[in-house]
Amino acid sequence: MNALAERFSGSDVGSIFLYTHEAHPGEHYPHLTSMEQKFRHARDLRDRLGVARPIVLDALDGSCHRGYGSMPNMTWIFTRGGVPVYKSDWTDANSVENALVYFTGISDRRRAGERLAPFNVQRLDYRNQDREAFYQDLARSGPKAVEEFRKVFG
Repeated sequence: MNALAERFSGSDVGSIFLYTHEAHPGEHYPHLTSMEQKFRHARDLRDRLGVARPIVLDALDGSCHRGYGSMPNMTWIFTRGGVPVYKSDWTDANSVENALVYFTGISDRRRAGERLAPFNVQRLDYRNQDREAFYQDLARSGPKAVEEFRKVFG
């Protein structure tokens, strides 16, 4: 996502990372109980994943996360006026790139004389799923997180 944010920054596209909570708390990254703790966890995430975009912390009660759908890894794209034009319940760079190419091309299409009218689309996208990498990342929270996840999802 860092590469996409950098690529589209010249097209007046801003990008933030909203840090909501620990999806799978464990011994090393427990359930959040303070904003100070949340700040430390977000800083660790930034450093571990190399997040270059600004990281915004949600309220401790997760009000922003709930307001935008509560899924664990969502992506939204908004117009300058705050109108949502893309919503995905899972962040996938290929899907986000496809949407950004489409939406940043609208100005060129209008300049070329096209008369455009908005309409809604719903589609099913597919993402790569690397279970081994997921479990390695999950283990950073601690054995409890891995155990609880395996109990629920196998």
